[in-house]
Amino acid sequence: MKAKRRRHDPEFKARVALEALKGIKTIQQIAKDFDVHPVQVSEWKKIMAAGAASAFAPGADKTGTDDFERERAQLHAKTGQQAIELDWLSKKSKQLGL
Repeated sequence: MKAKRRRHDPEFKARVALEALKGIKTIQQIAKDFDVHPVQVSEWKKIMAAGAASAFAPGADKTGTDDFERERAQLHAKTGQQAIELDWLSKKSKQLGL
């Protein structure tokens, strides 16, 4: 029987990658400590190093707010559209005598 794949949360990946970036322990030691494959540790380290600059980019903390505002605007538009359709349907049903 195949073993089920383990899924690691982002906090765990960040912790492992940060440990690898420190350079105090070898990749093999870190992999053994966290019970992951050394190749995976190297991959997470590479991703963390490449994405570190974006943490200090201007407006980096606003990405969540922008997504929220965009979704909110879409939902308001959808609600307005549904209200218009409901009004139209109620008028049509009154004309038909339903």
